[in-house]
Amino acid sequence: MKKMIGKVSKVFIPAVISLFFFSSMASAHVTVAPKTSATGAWETYTLKVPVEKDIATTKVTVKAPEGVEVMSYQPVPGWTYTSEKDAAGKVKTFTFEATGEGILPGQFQQFVFVAKNPDKAAKASWDAFQYYKDGSIVEWTGEEGSDSPHSVTDIVTSTSSDHHDTATTEHAEKTDKAQTTEAEKEDETSDSLPLILSGAAALLSLVALVLAFRKK
Repeated sequence: MKKMIGKVSKVFIPAVISLFFFSSMASAHVTVAPKTSATGAWETYTLKVPVEKDIATTKVTVKAPEGVEVMSYQPVPGWTYTSEKDAAGKVKTFTFEATGEGILPGQFQQFVFVAKNPDKAAKASWDAFQYYKDGSIVEWTGEEGSDSPHSVTDIVTSTSSDHHDTATTEHAEKTDKAQTTEAEKEDETSDSLPLILSGAAALLSLVALVLAFRKK
């Protein structure tokens, strides 16, 4: 029994370690989130840069997908931002570069930027170039499933149904409130009407009584 356990351990443990190692490597990609966004939207994107080597990452350059207009970025302490623009003034590529030691092994850094999505549905591919301190470059420009895939955002056609539903609901709520208020006013009028009539009758009785005493 012990020999069997030993044999299983010799096969099972290395397999688990290898699986963990390769899954860790697979998850160490440069990515851009979210993975899905709407056409024409002003989206807040997050660029995540992990370190998969034993040396620091000091720079990352991203190529803006066709039709996506990069508008602004969130400053990150210890990093500078530069961009290259085309003749029309639109950002072609943008770069975050470390002023210090950069992203150390076992760490990752997130960079946030805002971009306007294209008006038509498309697959936005984010080609990224990760620079290491030793001068090596990892090009995240391959197709999905490759060793160094680029991140892809699915730009889907937006609909106004949600906004329409919201507006319809708000209108219905306002209508219900108005109808409720009017009903409450009618109820108040109905409740006060008998009191008014009773008061008027009492007043007329008093006037008749006074006139009757005067006649006497």
